[in-house]
Amino acid sequence: MEKYIRKIGKASKWSYNIVIPKEIIAKYGWKEKQKIVLEDKGKGKIQIRDWKRK
Repeated sequence: MEKYIRKIGKASKWSYNIVIPKEIIAKYGWKEKQKIVLEDKGKGKIQIRDWKRK
């Protein structure tokens, strides 16, 4: 597992952004404007996964 260090940037008054390395985007086959799910797992852990329509 590779480790990437990133800074949190302010996108607007209500949101922030983090840049994800293109190697990770390519590894999971994600595309621009694709929906993803961020799930707070507690204790400083966040899970990022593909969004699936129910």
